[in-house]
Amino acid sequence: MPDIDLMPSRTAPAPATGTGKPLSVKALRKTYGGVTAVDEVSMEIAAGEFVTFLGSSGSGKTTTLMMIAGFCEPDSGSIVVGGRDVTRLAPQKRGLGFVFQQYLLFPHMTVWENVAFPLQLRDIPKAELRRRVGETLEMAGLSAMARRRPRELSGGQQQRVALCRALVYRPPVILMDEPLGALDKKLRDQLQTEIKRIQQELGLTVIYVTHDQEEALVLSDRIAVMRDGLIDQFDTPQELFERPRTPFVADFLGAANFLPGRLEDQSAEHTLVRLDTGGLITARSQAVPDGARVRAAVQPGRLALCPPGDGFCTGTVETVTYVGTLVRVTVRPVGGAATELIRLELPAGRAPALGENVGLTADPANVSVFPDVLPDPESGG
Repeated sequence: MPDIDLMPSRTAPAPATGTGKPLSVKALRKTYGGVTAVDEVSMEIAAGEFVTFLGSSGSGKTTTLMMIAGFCEPDSGSIVVGGRDVTRLAPQKRGLGFVFQQYLLFPHMTVWENVAFPLQLRDIPKAELRRRVGETLEMAGLSAMARRRPRELSGGQQQRVALCRALVYRPPVILMDEPLGALDKKLRDQLQTEIKRIQQELGLTVIYVTHDQEEALVLSDRIAVMRDGLIDQFDTPQELFERPRTPFVADFLGAANFLPGRLEDQSAEHTLVRLDTGGLITARSQAVPDGARVRAAVQPGRLALCPPGDGFCTGTVETVTYVGTLVRVTVRPVGGAATELIRLELPAGRAPALGENVGLTADPANVSVFPDVLPDPESGG
């Protein structure tokens, strides 16, 4: 290993910016026997965009990532990176960066040597190699650990080394397959911040796979919510959470309450639903057939308490659970089914008492209306 300065500099060197390239996926399909794992998936990802594939096990998110990486050959469709068709190229010829959940570091190499390895394979001149490795370690806060070996590092530090190894040769796209899944929550939150910071500093195009909804919301510019090999909705985190287009998306991102009823009135400004409990709830305007059976969907954190008799329903507080900065409350609505409970998330300190009668209300902008078909809790691939 060449001589290096193990002391971090007072100011980090300015890295190259805008290294990410756009990626286009068209009609990507993969089957295994009679099972369709990915079904005609298409998307356009801009240069420098952070996109997450979000879904439960078997939804097709990892298979799609593996086809982009080249580890899995599609039955049909195309993958274009920066205007270059890579659909049939071997993984090493695509030039993409990959970060796995398992760190896969070379145990006999130091941190510096692990990070330098991809550049050595590409015959990068020594002076340039030193500069790039130094910049990348500095950016990840690992300069002082350059001489350590993986066994001398914590899990979070090892994952940062794995990230540096993928970043150091400035690939056009970085692919990440649940890279933080093995870490505890506090460390995972810290590394989420680091990953997003580095991605923005370098202008990286990132495709990230996770089943963790909160992680996807924190990191992503856009999220592809996947189910049964299809993309249910591909949108910004705010649009997905505030304006889900399907019951599955509403349920998967936030576990929405689905309140059964019948469409009573609609206009360009609002949709009015008569709930089975007797009350009226107002939603933002949506196209639903007159008189149709529907379910009004609203996230627990978008509900508020009001005096009994006001709002869209009155009920009795069944449970109150303290979870730190908020409390989770369930309310059994008057006139509801025996098993029906409405879930709320309220700021800590504003919890009602067990057995208290309360009213419930919601801003129409936060209420979606869907045909009366509940999402299948077992679905998701």
